[in-house]
Amino acid sequence: MTKLGGWPNVLGTLLGPSLVATLLALLLLTTHPDSCDGQRESQLRLGKAINIFIRYGYLSISMKVISYNDSETWLFKEPTKNIFKGLDLLKTEEYEVKPGIFNGDFHMEFCDNKRQLFQAYFRDFQIERLDSPWRAYTEGWHTEIAAKKLGIQSKYLERDDYCYVLVRVSRFRDSAKFARVIPPNQVLESDVARRVQGVTIGDTTSAVQFMNKYGTHYINSYVTGNSLYQVFVFNKRNYAHIKEKLKSRGVLALSKVDLYDHFAPWYVEHMGKIRCASGNTTVEAWASRKLRLSYYVFTYSSLLKLHGDGALLRILSELLQNEAILQLDLKSLSVIFKEPAKRAWFEEILDNYLKLWEVNM
Repeated sequence: MTKLGGWPNVLGTLLGPSLVATLLALLLLTTHPDSCDGQRESQLRLGKAINIFIRYGYLSISMKVISYNDSETWLFKEPTKNIFKGLDLLKTEEYEVKPGIFNGDFHMEFCDNKRQLFQAYFRDFQIERLDSPWRAYTEGWHTEIAAKKLGIQSKYLERDDYCYVLVRVSRFRDSAKFARVIPPNQVLESDVARRVQGVTIGDTTSAVQFMNKYGTHYINSYVTGNSLYQVFVFNKRNYAHIKEKLKSRGVLALSKVDLYDHFAPWYVEHMGKIRCASGNTTVEAWASRKLRLSYYVFTYSSLLKLHGDGALLRILSELLQNEAILQLDLKSLSVIFKEPAKRAWFEEILDNYLKLWEVNM
């Protein structure tokens, strides 16, 4: 998979049969955490803990990260827990750093297959200790659902005959991150500190019950805002040609005519609809209307019309409000265990559980 920037900015062998049996027996515990704790809330805040196993494969249901059929205004619905105390000195938060400036990013990514397309969309979503974090968002998608979210026809995801180019323009609004790593001696909430003492090395159940009650990861950083994206579907021959051309010369070296020509209806197998990450239909309607190109007998909408058009970018900068999560980094909660041996044991259980879910989804 190749990313090009633009303008500014089996299982039993792995885990052992006894551990697999134990983890499988505990699966129901982690899929119904609210039954154990009625004090959960949903806040996108640094240091908040979540259990990614609640909706592994379906995280886009509880986090607004890709176009979703929901007219409500929300960013984050995943249950969270307070774990740490005194994190304010470690935080760095920015809100509308440069009002009036298009603070964002435009890029296109070349994807040889469907797997790379999903991976490309969720490139800025990290989950520590998970090899393929994008799967936590997409593994539960049926072909029709995936196609609708990506703005393309489902038949172009059903076979391995096609390649894709994902074009996206993002407008960053708010961001937050830890200025430095949370230290192992960070003060914990009193109930969390008590439960940490109850996690016993060698007792798988104690570790899994802790994850069930308090979570598996904490929010290390995030960026919110909104974005427009469009998927272009190519046959393999045309895809290889344009990929090599852009890889060797770069987007900025191509003229508008050249760029439009390689992403036009006679060269592209299928041109996806322009979608908005938040699902904002007003912004999508604006893009469909204002980003139309007329070329010979063809009339179509393309994000590439934004290329070098400052006036359109200024309008888009105002339209893309703080309605979606654009980047999210989740770190393992193992840092709360001060004893190295217990921390390593917790990480082993978490790693095994992650493998189990990856194999069984």
